[in-house]
Amino acid sequence: MSLKEKFKFKDRLIKGIEANGRFKISVVKTTAVVQTAKNNHNLSLLNTVLLGRTLTAAMLLASELKGEERITMRFEGNGPAGMIQAEANRVGEVRGFVQNPTAELNYAGSETEIGQGIGLGLLTVSKILYNEAEPRSSTIEIIRGDILSDVAHYLVQSEQVPSAVLLDVSLKDNGDVDQAGGILIQRMPGADDAVMKTLEKTLERLPTISELLADDMYIDTIMELAGSPYTIKELTRQPVHFFCRCSPERFKNALALLSYEDLKEMEGEDQEMVCHYCGKKTLVSKSEIHSIVKSAKAKLN
Repeated sequence: MSLKEKFKFKDRLIKGIEANGRFKISVVKTTAVVQTAKNNHNLSLLNTVLLGRTLTAAMLLASELKGEERITMRFEGNGPAGMIQAEANRVGEVRGFVQNPTAELNYAGSETEIGQGIGLGLLTVSKILYNEAEPRSSTIEIIRGDILSDVAHYLVQSEQVPSAVLLDVSLKDNGDVDQAGGILIQRMPGADDAVMKTLEKTLERLPTISELLADDMYIDTIMELAGSPYTIKELTRQPVHFFCRCSPERFKNALALLSYEDLKEMEGEDQEMVCHYCGKKTLVSKSEIHSIVKSAKAKLN
């Protein structure tokens, strides 16, 4: 495969609109993103799929934002995985983590379903938008815990836009990610309901996204197939990657928000801080801790 071909198969998102403006469609490939998350957090098979679907869904929803506006999806359930959170922005940066990354289900029972990994609980979607002082948040009950059903339910309940969504993560025999990706279709205002019904039938006949990607199909072609029988015009395309903006400076700023009493207890020792989102470890030296403590004390005077 040529370098040009390999470049085409990298993780990316493509967005289009039906030629007559009746619906929008976004298709994303997140294979490397999900593999990076698995490596960073040492994820179990269960959590590789659950977080992978959440990362993919967050990236699809972020395709509707502007610039560096961002969206956060947080699943909080009573299952072994605990909380699952993903954050994405319009420029293609996505990150996420699982509260209990190594949690797994007992698959010996015939009644075991992946949604039991999250269990019962709440899904909260928050959007940080330009010119809005506070995030715009919506919370609904988790209905199945498989991510796909819950994202579809969120779109109906909170976005109130007729939508169709597909999320897919397939694994290799060794547990690594084989393929991952998703599709989001949303009806435009004034479009006939029959259009979405036709698209739903199209998606039902479509092979899984992992199967399409495994057949070396470009996301451009997947967008055309998912939008069939309608003609799709491309709007934008962009790379997608697992990216975290954590830095030593941000860790120190976070420490500065603690109370003087809490900081005083840390004084005299180096502090290792770990980013929930990417797993990166940062060492804050005892001299830096001392400076933060001095600054906190000065604020008390």
